[in-house]
Formats: sequence, structure tokens, C-alpha cells
Amino acid sequence: MNNKIVFSFSGGKDSCLSIYKAVKNNYEIFSLLTTITEGYDRVSIHGVRRELVIKQAQSLGFPIKLIYIPDSCTNEKYEKIMYENMLFFKNLGIEYVGFGDIFLEDIRAYREKNLSKLNMKGYFPLWKLNTMDLIKEFIELGFKAIVVCVDLKVLDISFLGKEINEEFVKEIENKIDVCGENGEFHTFVYDGPIFKEKILFERGDIVIRGDYGYLDLYPI
Repeated sequence: MNNKIVFSFSGGKDSCLSIYKAVKNNYEIFSLLTTITEGYDRVSIHGVRRELVIKQAQSLGFPIKLIYIPDSCTNEKYEKIMYENMLFFKNLGIEYVGFGDIFLEDIRAYREKNLSKLNMKGYFPLWKLNTMDLIKEFIELGFKAIVVCVDLKVLDISFLGKEINEEFVKEIENKIDVCGENGEFHTFVYDGPIFKEKILFERGDIVIRGDYGYLDLYPI
């Protein structure tokens, strides 16, 4: 089997845990793929500054390809951009693209449909695993992460900046999915067993955009 893989990388906990498992399963991470929203210069959805995700990639020791998408990107435009970028890797002989999805069937089906157009396959190392087990594994492995985005419809803004630890899990376990698989929250991982060095950052302002709250982080 060609064990080279490119990995969809948001800089969050599920991405990092997926990469950890991929490496354990003898996949060779050829490159990380991160979508950056034009105009904001930040990781799409998560809102983390581009400089910080680059620092993550450097600490992980993997190349990173930044894929720029316009703000308010249509599905048609997004799919065209992703097709062109995936074709680049396909032409280099890469067959697999890794994702941190856990149980959302429609998201997985969407990814696999688009990859099938290139005769590529998705790799989902967290698929259908129990989310409580996953968050506990993430913590026990020594990963360090903080909440950088919350859906204000389901979580209070006070959750921004909270560390992902046992206390955090106890606070949310009866409210939402503990891995935030439905988009309830997103994280920034700054240390862990696959990082060569800790990512240093400063906490900035809290910004509210529509139904979402974001904690701005500044690289040091």
C-alpha cells in the first residue's frame, strides 16, 4: 500500500488526534492541508491566525499547504478550489486524504463523493469511536488545547479560553457532545506527544460574529 497521506488540518484536537493515530498506523504524512479564509487570514471556521497554524506544522514537522477560500464561499466555488488542490497531490501519487470526522454521516459522504472524482480515498481514524473515550484519550496522551470558538446557541461565551481537561469535560458532558462534533466548539492545540515544541501564544480579544464567539490568539 502507498502509505503517503495528506491530512485536512484545522489545528484543533480532532485533527491532532487523527494525525497521532495515522502515524501509529504507519501512514507517512506527506502534507497538512489547511483552508484559510481570505480577508481574515485565519483558519476557516476556527478563526485561528494563519501564523499559528504554520507554527503548529513546524512543530509537528510536516509541510503545510494553505488553501485560500473567499469569505462566504459557495459550495461550487469551494469544490472547484479543493478539486484543483487535491489534483495536485493526486498527480504526485497521493491516494489518501485524512480527516478528523467522528460520526457525521453526511459530512463523510460529502468528502468521499468529492474525492471519488479524483479516484482518491478518505481516511477517518476516529470514525464511529465513542466521543467520551476520544476526549479522555486526547487528555491522557498529554495533548494541550484551549477553546477558541463556541456556538453561542449552545455554549456560553465564558467557555472561550478554557483548557481541554477533565474539568472541562465534566462541565459539558450533559449539555453537548464532548468532542463538539456538531460544531459546538473548536480548539487550538498547542502541545502534545506529536509536537516537537510547545506553541507559544498570547490571548487577545473576544470577538462575536453572528451566533459564534471567538477568542483571538497572538503568536509569540
